Amino acid sequence: MTLDMLPLGRSARILSVDWSALVQEEARRLRALGLEEGARIAIAHRGIFGGRDPIAITIGRMTVAVRRAHAGAMEVEEL
Repeated sequence: MTLDMLPLGRSARILSVDWSALVQEEARRLRALGLEEGARIAIAHRGIFGGRDPIAITIGRMTVAVRRAHAGAMEVEEL
């Protein structure tokens, strides 16, 4: 399943990221924040508007907001 499909409050591990689906600068920023293969994450919050953007992700002690398109490029497994 992709990260954008992960239910709210559930934990997961990133299995793979389709870096080619992301703009190079965005991919670099996500990697710098630790959103790469093997990272343990959880969905903390989803946007309230039609597209449900952005998605707040908890990684370690940090919360990061990502676009739904970025989350769709990340394959995860629920823990």
